[in-house]
This record gives sequence, structure tokens and C-alpha cells, in this order.
Amino acid sequence: MAAHPAFVARRLAGTIEQDLRTMPVVAVIGPRQAGKTTLVRWIASDRTYITFDDEPVRRAAELDPIRFVRALPDRVTLDEIQRVPRLLPAIKRSVDGDRQPGRFLLTGSTNLLFLPQVTESLAGRMAIADLWPLTEAEKQQGAGSFLRRLLDGDVAPRIGRDRSGPSPGLEARIVTGGYPPVLTLTPATTRSWHRSYVRTLIERDVRDVARIRDVGELRRLLTLLATRKGRIFRATTLSRDTGLHRTTVDHYVTVLERLFLVRRLPAWHRSPGRRLIRSPKVHLVDSGLAATLAALTAPDLVVNRDLIGHLLESFVVQQVMAEAAWTDPDLEFWHYRDKDQIEVDLVMTRGLRTWGFEIKASSSLTARDARGLARLAARCGRDFAGGILFHTGRDILPLGDPRMVAAPVSEIWRD
Repeated sequence: MAAHPAFVARRLAGTIEQDLRTMPVVAVIGPRQAGKTTLVRWIASDRTYITFDDEPVRRAAELDPIRFVRALPDRVTLDEIQRVPRLLPAIKRSVDGDRQPGRFLLTGSTNLLFLPQVTESLAGRMAIADLWPLTEAEKQQGAGSFLRRLLDGDVAPRIGRDRSGPSPGLEARIVTGGYPPVLTLTPATTRSWHRSYVRTLIERDVRDVARIRDVGELRRLLTLLATRKGRIFRATTLSRDTGLHRTTVDHYVTVLERLFLVRRLPAWHRSPGRRLIRSPKVHLVDSGLAATLAALTAPDLVVNRDLIGHLLESFVVQQVMAEAAWTDPDLEFWHYRDKDQIEVDLVMTRGLRTWGFEIKASSSLTARDARGLARLAARCGRDFAGGILFHTGRDILPLGDPRMVAAPVSEIWRD
């Protein structure tokens, strides 16, 4: 894999620094190659840095976790902590004896919330910060303030012609994605990097989170998920299409989620209990990775607009959820689909307040395109805070409800 380009400042840095001032353990989790190591070493350059990708170090920690932790300096960064899960109870024991803030800065390339050692040992002792691949706002060193403006009530900042229009090369942004190492690569080399990345994770890192009988089956399922439109997760359908047992499909999707290759969006419903029984949507975490697995290039998306829809949806979900990590930890994300098959691609909630984002791969809109947002607003009543219909055109237009607007996708990274 190619070396990282020059350091790109991450908006999550301020959140991590604040957590280090208040909690004894801070974990930065997210996909491999998303920039976790670069970020924590930049934030805490004066700390001792230890990585468990180093085999001798990992063996020493596994052999005697308590002794290993006792020998650590007062403030330490432990990289790729998921490779030594036995260390977590020892860290808990150490923290219970000394709860000074900022003692342990951890990184993990699998979702630590799935590890029972974390939930049982470090509850109330650890803050978790999610670092996703770079957003478009971070790439251009912008403020990344889209969600902050939205939370402050600025749903429709400007109505009329957006003179700047959507940023040129939206298709290139989608197929590039946000992993820092690809930013200086050519399109062909980017696709090669993506393929190497998936192979490395599935052939090496998967053993950190699960026992898999056939990693080829896991890769085949991931590729299928990258090519599916709509992506409502139905294990029975995927079982039929892959030839895998339904329980195997469920297990494999969980493994892919733990590796930060896919994310599930649960179904929203007015009743929280009903959210848990409806089918989630599954998105690949990075649109560039999805494009490579689906064998789609930027020229393909320019020429055949029918191909761009599901990738654009993943791209927008990627931008919004990454920005939420440094904007407000109480934000939660869903999708909406009712019995009439009326949908909203992304629903955001903070308590009862609810926002909707519909995503259309078109520059021309009709009244029908906003019916999902209208249905969501009706379901929410006074708790509906706003909605945006994202499109690939230039105009910012009203949608008949003062709480809703149609806007170019580039509004997400506009300063």
C-alpha cells in the first residue's frame, strides 16, 4: 500500500483532546488506514507509543497482561488494542487504582463495542471517538459545519441559484472515497489500493474478530453488498443469491461491520420498540471501496447515470455520519420505509427531534421526489426539525414546507 500523503488535520481532534482531559481511557476506533495512528501520534506526541501490530510486543502483552500494564508509563498510547483483548481487564484494574484522566489512549480497527471485555471492564471509564475516512470538508480543510448549522435551525440558508454549483467531479469524489492513502494516487492505482485493502483485512484482520470457515465467501458477500441497489438487509435474499445459509449471512455481515467495512442503518419508526424489528439498510462505509468492488469508475458514472444512485447514497451517508462524530455524540441515524414503500434514505435524530435526508442522483426534481420527506414530517409532527433533498444540480429550492429544502450535495462541505 502507498504511503500516506501530508497530514490532513482531522476535525475529530478537538473531541479526543477534550475526552483526554476528562476520562482515564480514550479509545479512537475506526477502519484501518482511516488515519487513527497518525491522528493520535499528532495529538499526543509526547506519549510513549506502543503498537500491537508488533508481534513481540503483542506476545508479551498476551503472556502476562497485568504485568505488562504495570510496566507502562503514566501516559501511553496503545495502537490496535483489539489484537490483545486480554489487556482490557488489566487496564480496567489499573484505572480503578488511579482514575487520573488521559492515562490510556487506545486505537482499534475493529468495533470495540462488540468485544465483551470492553463493555464489561471499561464501562464508565472510557470515552469512544469514531474516526471514519476523510470527509470532503476535511479534504479541503473546511470547517465541517454542515450539521452544526442544521442543528442550529439553518435548514434552508439560501433559496435560488447556487452560483458555485456542486463541486466539479462529484463522480470522482465518490469513486475515490476517503481513505487518506488514496488522495495522491491515480484512479487506477486507487482501485488497486482498494483491492489490496480488502484482501489484507479479510485475510489477516478477520481472525481478530471471528472464526471464518472460508474467507472467499466473506469477500463474495461484501462484493454483492457493494453492487446491490436499495440495500435493505434481508438475510433470506442474500442467502439465496450467495448460496450461504441464512445464519451464515447474518454472521458474515456482523463480521464485516466489526471490521468497519459495512454499516447498518436501523429502520426508523415513531415507536422505538418497532425500530428494532424492521429490516436495516446496509451501506459500505466508504463509497470508493464500494465503487471498486462494483467495478465502477468515474467515467462509468458520468455516462450511465443509472449506476450512480446507490453509490451517491453511500457517499452522502458517509459524509454526514463522519461529521456527526465531531459535532454531537447524541446524534443517531436510521432509514425510513413504510408499508407503502415510501422511503427516506437517511434519518437523523437527537432525542425526539428528527431530520430527514433524501438523496437523488438527478439534477431535475419533481414533487414526487419529496414525498418521503413529507411522509416523515407527517409521522413526526412537531418533532420534525427539517429535511433536505440532496441532488446533483445547481439550485437551492423550496419544497413547499419551510422546514425543507432541495440543495446540491456540495452543501454538505460548503463552509
